[in-house]
Amino acid sequence: MKLAQNQEVEFDEFSRACDLVEEYFADTIDDVALHAPVSRRQLIAVLARAQLSGRQLAIDGLTEDGEVVYQSNDETLLWLDGEFWTDMRGQHHLAPDEGRAAREVHRRLIEALDGDVPYYNRERDPFVLIERFDPYE
Repeated sequence: MKLAQNQEVEFDEFSRACDLVEEYFADTIDDVALHAPVSRRQLIAVLARAQLSGRQLAIDGLTEDGEVVYQSNDETLLWLDGEFWTDMRGQHHLAPDEGRAAREVHRRLIEALDGDVPYYNRERDPFVLIERFDPYE
């Protein structure tokens, strides 16, 4: 399956990524989808795409492009410099509402852990890279 312009993944990998983000972000997906013009299903698919792309970017040094807020064996929470979510929208041909909703899910999780966003982080992009990749454990 073609994930982005220059990235292909097997359908089962995408399906696992959907299951993973649905389990990991749980109620946050429901809360954001309730108030966004994006369905829950669309939001899960967008989050899965971002996760798969973020995984590839992590190999290329994603954590060097921002500030790590929290890191464990299961996840890395980051404030990224640059245009991560704008790039995601372009790569995956996402509607602006889809990109904003996905960004909001990530922002809410980071704020829940790190507190309110300081002024200097308001323009930075939140991203949660889920390190474990087997939601069936």
